[in-house]
Amino acid sequence: MDIWDKEGRSKMMSKIRSTNTKPEIKLRKFLFSEGFRYRINDKKLPGKPDIVLAKYKTVIFVHGCFWHEHKGCRRSHIPKSNEQYWIDKIAGNVKRDKARIKELQDSGWNVLIAWECEINNKGKFEALKISILQQIINPAVK
Repeated sequence: MDIWDKEGRSKMMSKIRSTNTKPEIKLRKFLFSEGFRYRINDKKLPGKPDIVLAKYKTVIFVHGCFWHEHKGCRRSHIPKSNEQYWIDKIAGNVKRDKARIKELQDSGWNVLIAWECEINNKGKFEALKISILQQIINPAVK
């Protein structure tokens, strides 16, 4: 049973952003400060990647831990209310993510995933920044 009525839940869910989230902006500011220029949410590419570095043929998806089922993360959990809906919804997201990543890789794109929890954790973000820079410059090293 949900603690919110239908109208309250709808209002709350409408506030969840799909683009220009705080983790996306934080990662984009870092990349810009390092001299990288990019496009955001390019509709021409499968999955509309959050960040497109065309010069390096690299795309970065910034995944929310809840919405994209980040295994082992405390933010990745199935709500108790309407459980089957959420299981199906998140499984669909994960399946779609895999298909889009494969499409991009088959087209020669280097695909990177940055998780919300890594960006929001100062220590993990420092390691993530180094990893992302290495993978942009030298995609063969993973």
